Amino acid sequence: MHEHRGQRGPRAGPRPKEEDIMSQDVTQTTTLTDPVAPDAAGAREIGFDKAQHRNCSQVLWQNLARNPDKTAVTGPKGSLSYSELIAEAARWGNAFARAGLARGERIAFFLDDTPVYPAAFYGAVRAGFVPVLLNIQTKPDVLNYFLKDSGARFALVEADLAKVFDAETLADTQLETLIIANGAADVANATEADAFLDGTATTLDAADTGPDDMAFWMYSSGSTGRPKGIVHLHHDVAYIQDSFGAHVLKLDEDDICYSVPKAYFAYGFGNSLVFPFAVGATTLLVPDQPRPEAVLNAIEAYRPTVLFGLPTLYTALCRAPDIDTRDLTSLRQSMSAAEILSEDVYTAWNAKVGHGPTEGLGSTEMLHIYLSNRLDDHRLGAAGARVPGYEVRLETPEGKPAEPGEEGVMFVRGHSSAPTYWNRPDKTRDTMRGDWIYTGDRFVEKDGFYYFQGRADDLVKVSGQWVWPLEVERCLNEHPDVNECAVLAEQLDDKRTALRAIVSLVQGRTGDEAQTKRLRDHIKTHLTPYKAPRLFDYLPDLPKTGTGKIDRQALIRNPETTA
Repeated sequence: MHEHRGQRGPRAGPRPKEEDIMSQDVTQTTTLTDPVAPDAAGAREIGFDKAQHRNCSQVLWQNLARNPDKTAVTGPKGSLSYSELIAEAARWGNAFARAGLARGERIAFFLDDTPVYPAAFYGAVRAGFVPVLLNIQTKPDVLNYFLKDSGARFALVEADLAKVFDAETLADTQLETLIIANGAADVANATEADAFLDGTATTLDAADTGPDDMAFWMYSSGSTGRPKGIVHLHHDVAYIQDSFGAHVLKLDEDDICYSVPKAYFAYGFGNSLVFPFAVGATTLLVPDQPRPEAVLNAIEAYRPTVLFGLPTLYTALCRAPDIDTRDLTSLRQSMSAAEILSEDVYTAWNAKVGHGPTEGLGSTEMLHIYLSNRLDDHRLGAAGARVPGYEVRLETPEGKPAEPGEEGVMFVRGHSSAPTYWNRPDKTRDTMRGDWIYTGDRFVEKDGFYYFQGRADDLVKVSGQWVWPLEVERCLNEHPDVNECAVLAEQLDDKRTALRAIVSLVQGRTGDEAQTKRLRDHIKTHLTPYKAPRLFDYLPDLPKTGTGKIDRQALIRNPETTA
C-alpha cells in the first residue's frame, strides 16, 4: 500500500488523475474538479447554481440573521440557540487556525452526537479546514489506517473514547494533538476543549474557499475490503438540501429532527447537520448506543416531529415490549433508508404512529438519498423514485440501456457526488465513471419507481440454479417466528455452494430441528424448493455495522453459531 501523509489535491482545471492528486504538498489548496457540469440536467431541474455555494458553513450561518434566538440543537448534552451555536462554531474555527493548521488540512473527528459536533464541524469548514468524520466504533487497527491515510495532525475526540488513541493506534501517524470534547481524559498529547477554545473570538468570516474545494471526508464501511476515503466538496451540502431536502423531506422551521443514525454517517449527517439548519428547524442530538428503550425515551422526552431511522431500528422499536404504552404522538413523519422495510414492520409502525416510514436509498458517495418514495406515495418494496436533482439510468450487462421492466445496474449523476476516493485510483476508476457514479446495484423500474434486485455480483449458483440470497432472506423475514436473518452463500467441503441462513428468532422460539423444518417449508412454499438454505444457524442477535445494517462480513468471519 502506498502511504501518503497530508498531500493535497490540485487546483481547479481539467479533472486530475488521482496519481497527480496524491503527489501534492500538504500546504496547497484542496481544490478538486467536480466532473458533473454546472448546467447538468439535474442542476437545471432544481435551479441549482453551484457558484453560489462557496463554503458549506452558510447552511448554518444563514440563521444568524434569520432566527438567531431559535433553538438549533437540543438533547441530553444541552441546548443551544442558533446564535449560540454559531458563536461556538466560530470559536472552533478560530481555535483550529490559532493551532497552526494549514488551509485544507484534515482534522480527524471521533465524536458522538452532541452539540460539539455541528459547532466544530461548521467552524472547521468555515475556516477552510477539512473534517474527517470517523465512525466511533472503528477498531484500533482501522483507526490507525484512517489516521495515516488522512495525514491528520489533530483529532477531536470524545472524552469517553480517548483511550483508544494509544501508542499502537498512533504508530506511524502524524497525529500530534488530541482535543478532548465533553469531559477530560488522561491520555498523552491531549488538551481539553475548553483550553483549546479559551480566548478565541465568537465571530468568523468564511475562508475564500470555492464550490469545488474539498470540504470534508467520510470513509466507507470497508464491508467489501479496505475502507475508502470519500471526498466531498463545499457545494455538495447545499445540493442535498436543494434536492432531497426541498423536494422530498420538506421540513419547516417548527420541526424537531431526530436522526438515530449518527452524524458521522452520510445519512445521519444530512438528517442532523444539514436539513434542519437549512430551514431553521431544531436538531435533537442523542449520544450513546441507540437501543430501542433509549430511542423511545428520547422521543417521549424531547418530542421530535421527524424521525430518521433504518429498517433494523423500526423492527426493534415495533417489537419493544412496552411500545404500546409509549407516547409517540409528536411524530408527524418517519424516514427510512439503506435497506427495504418488510411489509409487517411497515404496517406495525403505521399502526403505532399513524404513518408508515418513507423509504429511500442513497450512498456516501452521493452524500445522501437519490431514490425515494414520496411522503404521500409509498410503494412497498420500492427503494423509491428518482429524487429531483438526480439523473439515474439502468444499464444491462452488455452496456445497453435497460428496457422498461428489464433489470439493469444503476448509474446516478448529481452535484453531490464525490469526485474521488482519496489515494485509491483503482477504486476511483471502478466507481467514478466520468460524471456518473456506478452503484453496483441492480434494479427494475416500474412506473417510475425502482425495485432493488441485489448487487451486480451477488447471484450464486446452487444445485445448478441461479439464486439471489436476498430474495430468500426477505422470504424468511416474513415468517412470524423470525426476528431478523441473513442468508449467505457458503462453500462446502466438497466445493459445492450452499445457502446458509443465520436466524434470530422472536422471543419464545427455539432453534431446533422442528423450527428449521418450519422455516424450510415456508421457503419451499413461497419460493421454490431449491432456494431453501441447506444450513441453518441460530443466534440471539445478529451483529450490526455502525450504520445499523446486518454485518454480513462478521458472520462470514466469525460464524459463532449454535446448531
